[in-house]
Amino acid sequence: MRIKYKKLLLLLLTFAVAYLIFSEGRSLFIQQLLLQAGYLGTIIAGALYVYGFTAAPATAILLILAKQQNILLAGLAAGFGALIGDLLIFQFIRHSFSGEIKELQEEPIFKKIKTRIPPIARKYLAPVLGGIIIASPLPDEIGISLLATSTISTKKFAIMSYILNTAGIFTILLVGTII
Repeated sequence: MRIKYKKLLLLLLTFAVAYLIFSEGRSLFIQQLLLQAGYLGTIIAGALYVYGFTAAPATAILLILAKQQNILLAGLAAGFGALIGDLLIFQFIRHSFSGEIKELQEEPIFKKIKTRIPPIARKYLAPVLGGIIIASPLPDEIGISLLATSTISTKKFAIMSYILNTAGIFTILLVGTII
């Protein structure tokens, strides 16, 4: 049996394995370690915030940190960590998955979708959807995949990632001060 999209399937399998590892309270040790590490832990929590399988524990850590750290410094530090995490994903997808993504775009369903979207909308659709996903609590991998397959430069992506993730993290930290 030949598997057509091996790398994409492997990526999905890693998400499933990571979910199993981080579900059912198994990540308590990691949470305690990051809380004790101060702002370095905040940077790491920010990096974990962008990955689908570690977003929930990272959000919990950020909610706790909101009561223990300066919210402005914590937001900027966690945003920096999120930027590092997003850049790793962006570069990995842009370089490692480019062949499979181009091949996937040639599938009949994607060609059909492409013909139904006007060219001007196609130009902005991936960056806008990618940005919305990055700013939302959804896993950044989806939004980054959209952006990595578009023509956005790494510099523009980095600026967008930092601003969007930092805004989302500030929201979490503000909620953490209330609860």
